[in-house]
Amino acid sequence: MKIQINKQKNENYTIIIGCGRLGANLANTLSDSGEDVLIIDKNKDSFRKLSPAFGGLTLNGDATDLDVLQEAQISNATAVIAVTNNDNANILVAQIAREIFHIERVIARLYDPEREYVYREFGIDTICPAVLSVKEIDKILSRPDIHKEPLQEAKS
Repeated sequence: MKIQINKQKNENYTIIIGCGRLGANLANTLSDSGEDVLIIDKNKDSFRKLSPAFGGLTLNGDATDLDVLQEAQISNATAVIAVTNNDNANILVAQIAREIFHIERVIARLYDPEREYVYREFGIDTICPAVLSVKEIDKILSRPDIHKEPLQEAKS
């Protein structure tokens, strides 16, 4: 099956790699916003996570395979977002998108924050759930409006 995407590089066309919870939610959000989105996953059953209203495209395949990326018309993409559950796959896809296809906006999720330097060397933005969680918890703990009153009220 050939995917037909008649997009120029200057339009919003996002390719998401990985249709887990994050990838599916991101694809649904972009689709609901009217953006052109294609999501790639090795497991065709993963696409069940997409909303019934999802207006984008799906591609069953391994995004580390150049043929799969070419079928997705990666050259026309304005952004590539790698959010599989595998840091190595995310690094590889992000590097391919950046170095071979010259995609300017490349974002990759990583679980190991110590690997962030690898991404930064290639100009790839990263999202690390562990680091984001720590920052959010710290922000909540440092809020001055947090008191023990709700706990005391619960005892009454």
